[in-house]
Amino acid sequence: MRWQIKLWLGLLHISIILPNIAFIFAGRFRKLIKTVDVFMEKLKILFFGDASNYHITLAAALRELGHETTVISSGSGWMDTRRDINLSRGAGLTGAVKYVADIVRLLPRLRGYDVVHLINPIFIDLRPGKVKMVFDCLRRNNRHVFLSAIGTDLCYVKACYDGKTFRYSDYLVGDRPSPYMLSSESKGQSNWFLPEMKQYSKHFVSHIEGAVACLYEYYAAYSKELPKDKLAYGGIPIDTDAIEPKIITETPDKVKFFIGVQRNRNVLKGTDLLLAALKRTCDRFPKQCEMRVVENVPYAEYVKLMSESHVILDQLYSYTPATNALLGMARGLVAVSGAEPEFYDFIGEHDCRPIVNVSPLVDGDIDAKLAWIVENRDKLPTLSRMSREFVVKHNDSRKVALRHLDFWNKIINRNDA
Repeated sequence: MRWQIKLWLGLLHISIILPNIAFIFAGRFRKLIKTVDVFMEKLKILFFGDASNYHITLAAALRELGHETTVISSGSGWMDTRRDINLSRGAGLTGAVKYVADIVRLLPRLRGYDVVHLINPIFIDLRPGKVKMVFDCLRRNNRHVFLSAIGTDLCYVKACYDGKTFRYSDYLVGDRPSPYMLSSESKGQSNWFLPEMKQYSKHFVSHIEGAVACLYEYYAAYSKELPKDKLAYGGIPIDTDAIEPKIITETPDKVKFFIGVQRNRNVLKGTDLLLAALKRTCDRFPKQCEMRVVENVPYAEYVKLMSESHVILDQLYSYTPATNALLGMARGLVAVSGAEPEFYDFIGEHDCRPIVNVSPLVDGDIDAKLAWIVENRDKLPTLSRMSREFVVKHNDSRKVALRHLDFWNKIINRNDA
């Protein structure tokens, strides 16, 4: 089987080194033509990779605005999220051979896009040297390549460790290693600092035409790597029209808490500590609250179960509410998650601040905040209404799409001039 992998990798080299000459000349000619206005031009957009429906939701909003979009992803494993083209790596040697073969077959189709957005510098499940080959192929055969700064990569890890960018993160809480870094979940994190990873990351950052961050944290991390005119904030897109709000209209007799557990990211997201505190709260107030815990269920089922609750517990080490919290808030749930003043100030929100912020820096903070919710459940109707308003104002998928278009417009007009 090893000779088969070498054969497919050889074909991968050939498919990249010998691209269609006619296409290259056509692409170069096209770059001589200045884009007048990207909002008037129908763009052909490729999203490579996905996480928590980020790209597929953004792609749908862009289609509504008249653009052509394609999403390639693995479906995020057990989440089985939607995609236009499936690209996933199976187990073992056979899975590796098929995966490389799929990439070789796919590459000739990934040409002629106006915009290519990659979900991460490591956007395919191969070693950095092979990822670089595919990255450079996409750059040669498409008009503009960008990064969706949405997940862990070397730039983010470096910012977490510098002791200046964040007061706490997945990696450090204050000046101490986080529970995640002390757990078995963090196995392999040192790989970010391997020479081949550092070399590829430097190449990647210097050759993308820009990055759009989905969270405050990723914007802060990439602001140390990219000039200001090559970095934008997009936010996490939520299709608010597709989510029927169930606003809490009366003070509930019993608060229904909801928490989702991802088996291999339990410590990373602080779910272990949130769940432990929630259990203590329910033991303390057995007649005034109850909890529902779901683990590794498909995305559609997860959303259905979540919508039957009042309060969703999301993340502990984040400054910013992420996808799960925002989905719940769009439904009318109150979120317990990261919502630091730095985040609110960053997005310019000074009035609508409905998220119950929990901090890993304060001992007992989770228990205190959950108890506050139970004892002040008369405030849930107001927080529920504000939660929906917050997501519509800041994270509606069409608004996020327009932020992307505005950023692309500036880059395309400048680079194609």
